[in-house]
Amino acid sequence: MSTRTYYDPLHQGITLDDSNRNEAMVMDLIDSYPFQRLRRIRQLGPASLTFHGAESSRFTHSLGVFHIARRAINNLVKIDPSLKKYRGLLYASALLHDIGHGPLSHTSEEMFGLKHEVWTARLIRENSQINKVLDSYEKGLSLQISDLIEKGKSPNRVIKRLISSQLDCDRLDYLLRDSYSTGTSYGRLDLERILSVFVLSPDGDLAIHPKGLMAIEHYLIVRNLMYRSVYNHRLNEVCNWLLEQIIREARQAGPDTVWADKYMAQWLWHQDKIDIEVFLANDDYRTNYHLLRWKEEGPYSLSELCNRFINRILFKAIDIKHLSNESQLEALTLARQLTEKNGLDPNISCGIRQQRLHGYEPYKSGLRLWDGDQLTALEEASPLIKGLTIPADSSWLIHPKEIHQELTKELILFQRKN
Repeated sequence: MSTRTYYDPLHQGITLDDSNRNEAMVMDLIDSYPFQRLRRIRQLGPASLTFHGAESSRFTHSLGVFHIARRAINNLVKIDPSLKKYRGLLYASALLHDIGHGPLSHTSEEMFGLKHEVWTARLIRENSQINKVLDSYEKGLSLQISDLIEKGKSPNRVIKRLISSQLDCDRLDYLLRDSYSTGTSYGRLDLERILSVFVLSPDGDLAIHPKGLMAIEHYLIVRNLMYRSVYNHRLNEVCNWLLEQIIREARQAGPDTVWADKYMAQWLWHQDKIDIEVFLANDDYRTNYHLLRWKEEGPYSLSELCNRFINRILFKAIDIKHLSNESQLEALTLARQLTEKNGLDPNISCGIRQQRLHGYEPYKSGLRLWDGDQLTALEEASPLIKGLTIPADSSWLIHPKEIHQELTKELILFQRKN
């Protein structure tokens, strides 16, 4: 018998014991190459250029999600002992839910157009290290987990809710962790209280005891604030836009002009040929090395963009969400004209970055209160939560620092005319 403890800044000691069959499986999965690769994938992508402490990895986060899932199921089996048989499914799904992330986490989905859920499911099905561990534990487990992560299918609704819902173990960990690493205070939530108020409704689904309503209200407000203050922060949007332009420029320049190793070449110009080996070979280390090489050796436009990212010479951004779509395009035209007038290339330094912050979605894995007698939709019991169902749009006009003052003045005049 042996034990292993991971010391976590949020959850303190996360201890695994290989005499426990479920935890022995988790230990084997952690030791696999696809999971160890997550040490080289930043949780928040380029957010460290805005919040300098945002250096944590997907590895750390995934361990945290497993830990929360284990705590949640330990409470729930006291209510329904039949849930014990799903421990393996829950543990492995919680641990592996992010192994399909590309470099810089969610940012790579916009840079390269690959969905992490699809690749997570594929790795679980096809990677020999992963599926050997899973199917040795229980025949067909790798398929169950891939279906749960990619398609939302599960033999048990409670397990599905803990892995993917509006109050799942993933969200509980990343809100706490991202708040901690960015130094913001918005993400502090009462994890102990939330886990203690999980109950089972008469239809066998996960529900919340009414005494936990305020903790859930707080959680949903925290989520809203974290998106507005961290994930969709103005400079974070600029960094993500900049990385998208870098990949676009590299692709357009082509393999005859831009150096790339055999793995990055597949990611850039032959995505349809990316296999498991090629996918796993790309991480933050490899991508950042290419950015350095392109800064030094790439064509001017690509070199300029890479230099801006590496040395944090970021573009400015003006909030234009209050303008109509037509007016936003006119504002972009104005920015391009001023940029060209100042001797800069508008094709690589001007753009619009639009995002939508989805609020609480009552009809998508909506939460319910169960007091032992009555089942109530969360938004019906809380006017506060009902207010969080309204989505919020953001739209940023990205432009060079050199034209910022003039552009700001021109936009004020432009709005007065319109």
